[in-house]
Amino acid sequence: MLGLMQNHPLLISGLLDFAARYHGDSEIVSRRVEGDVHRTTYAQVRQRAAQCAHALDALQIAAQDRVGTLAWNGYRHFELYYAVSGSERILHTLNPRLHPDQIAWIINHADDRAVCFDLTFAPLVKAVAKRCPGVKHWIALCEADTLPAELAATVAGVLSYEALLAAQSSEYPWPVFDENTASSLCYTSGTTGHPKGVLYSHRSTVLHAYAAALPDVMNLSARDAVLPVVPMFHVNAWGIPYAGALTGAKLVFPGPALDGKSLFELMRDEGVTLAAGVPTVWLGLLNFMREQQVRLPALQRTVIGGAAAAPAMIRAFEEELGIHVLHAWGMTEMSPLGTLCSLKNKHLKLDKASQFALQVKQGRPIFGVDVRVVDGNGADLPWDGKSAGNLLVRGPWIASDYFRSEAPSPLQDGWFPTGDVVTIDADGYIQITDRTKDVIKSGGEWISSIELENIAMAHPGVAIAACIARPDPKWDERPLLVVVKREGATLDRDELLRFYEGKVAKWMIPDDVVFVPAIPLGATGKMLKNRLRDELVGGKPSAPQP
Repeated sequence: MLGLMQNHPLLISGLLDFAARYHGDSEIVSRRVEGDVHRTTYAQVRQRAAQCAHALDALQIAAQDRVGTLAWNGYRHFELYYAVSGSERILHTLNPRLHPDQIAWIINHADDRAVCFDLTFAPLVKAVAKRCPGVKHWIALCEADTLPAELAATVAGVLSYEALLAAQSSEYPWPVFDENTASSLCYTSGTTGHPKGVLYSHRSTVLHAYAAALPDVMNLSARDAVLPVVPMFHVNAWGIPYAGALTGAKLVFPGPALDGKSLFELMRDEGVTLAAGVPTVWLGLLNFMREQQVRLPALQRTVIGGAAAAPAMIRAFEEELGIHVLHAWGMTEMSPLGTLCSLKNKHLKLDKASQFALQVKQGRPIFGVDVRVVDGNGADLPWDGKSAGNLLVRGPWIASDYFRSEAPSPLQDGWFPTGDVVTIDADGYIQITDRTKDVIKSGGEWISSIELENIAMAHPGVAIAACIARPDPKWDERPLLVVVKREGATLDRDELLRFYEGKVAKWMIPDDVVFVPAIPLGATGKMLKNRLRDELVGGKPSAPQP
């Protein structure tokens, strides 16, 4: 027997229709590539998304064709999120920080029919356009009179986004179709070999938006002003553009200005209550606020994910700035939310130190995500907070396979292997001890590179730290610490190694420290440990800095 409920598919267009109807005057604020601050509303976004959908029709972009974007976080990109997917096409967010060779490969693999780009990325478009014959339309996100003549002469068929929209109606009958239809596509950037495409559905996206807004997750509401520092080309800005429309929250987009000063000023001026991004971005904001001795009274909480946040950073936000940190974990294949750290009622009676010990973990699974931790043979390990093993996940917004992949499905008995090494405690709180590829195996024992990095980051003279494995003839591998000093700090190898004493077992203390001017970061702000290994272990070492 089936329930007697109406059958309405979960479609992305419904999120924008809802926001326009019930939160039509809620603001969408963007710092543009032109340098100014632009203001619009959900109602106006709905009208312009309709115009954009009509324009895609006019360009003969068919249903399920891929439309790529090379764009910062802003209102035009936000319009494309809804216009493309809402009209049954597939939004393909391209990461402009990748190498042009990778971008060209991804565009061709996805078989994009159109690519929309901010003028910031015009040089990148010129570099790849001739190598992407399947792209029929290159659409610059600008007014017709600001379209550079040199670009139009170089890239065949380049069009102005604003000129396209101006010719179209602001009403569009969003099509109704199966909610399992593909909605958007995002390629991973942290894999070896070619990037892999993760293909999301309308159903998975809407369910993920519901989950993101839950009180124990991001706790979003129409009272919030949300600034996603995490790029809209990185797993759809962790679902915030969808969850914002679902709740009617004000959205604040930072555009290309992601330095500490620019972020602070935008958050202050727009009364931002929630922000989300990776640890390296928050490090810049934290340093600016410390140096200028300024505060953000409206900012209540920040979501830190994409990589493990150092306890020292979490403590600084909490104790120095009065900003609550929501430590999160996920991955592209998970849309991306998997866990978020919020306390349970029983934890409220604990002392601050005990609460903080929980808060630095990656948190517990949200509804829609099921987890297992297994040993090397696939046997389940106990949830005792001590037994470390490989994390497996499953759920309605977790990938079952990769787009146009010729390899076997990555699933193991229906579970997706995350590549993370974790412990899980009795309450389900997950703590990532390492990535499978980054764990250091010394004398048959595992050493967590993340734990060693967190200790280094707690030293006042350290700006950022990475720990990698160095081959050892006796122990197989030993930890090597790579450090960027804080400006003006006088810190040497011996002082930093002494800092580890009493914090970890002696055999876990790094063998050596290399001071470098900078640690390479990937396209999404994560430390590139593979490059460090190549430079300092596998290849010609970089010259240590005094």
